[in-house]
Amino acid sequence: MNTKNFKAAALKQKAIHEFKEFVGIFLYLAFFFCSITTYRIFLLKEFHDLYFDYSFVLINAFVFAKVILIGEYAHVGKKFEAKSLLLSAVYKAFLFTVLVIGFHYLEEGTKRFLHGENMVGTFYEMGFDLLIARALVIFSTFVPFFAFRELRRVLGEEKFGNLFFTSGRATKSDLLADEGTPLTHRNTLKPAD
Repeated sequence: MNTKNFKAAALKQKAIHEFKEFVGIFLYLAFFFCSITTYRIFLLKEFHDLYFDYSFVLINAFVFAKVILIGEYAHVGKKFEAKSLLLSAVYKAFLFTVLVIGFHYLEEGTKRFLHGENMVGTFYEMGFDLLIARALVIFSTFVPFFAFRELRRVLGEEKFGNLFFTSGRATKSDLLADEGTPLTHRNTLKPAD
């Protein structure tokens, strides 16, 4: 009975953690995509479809957040975690951009298929220039996102939270490892001799 309660509590804790992760990713992407949509609306002076534009952006942020979580569970980009944080962040941003674009085209193709249209037409209809533009925006959004996630992975959630979200609680000594040496990829690299 005690083991059953422990498993239930652990599952609940994990669900709460995953929900917080999802909400954080969603809010970051929603902010970025809403900013880009606002810029496009003012640039093109297309004020007639505001609700549709922002609804579409929020749905995309929701879907992209789920794709990112699925990709992380599938360990996408893990092999570069032993490299520098910048290289790891750029590599993950590239891989997840490809993953998100792939899911987007799969979603559009499925919609076409369900409406009795040819799935192959999805690639021609959307155009190569739109693909490049969309990939560039997504990649530019993902680089700082994965840089912060990599920093959090190396520092640990508590130290990262103290450093970024708690006023004055993160000191230089908080950012040092137990042995008094600066934090490195100690979870992923072999210790130096």
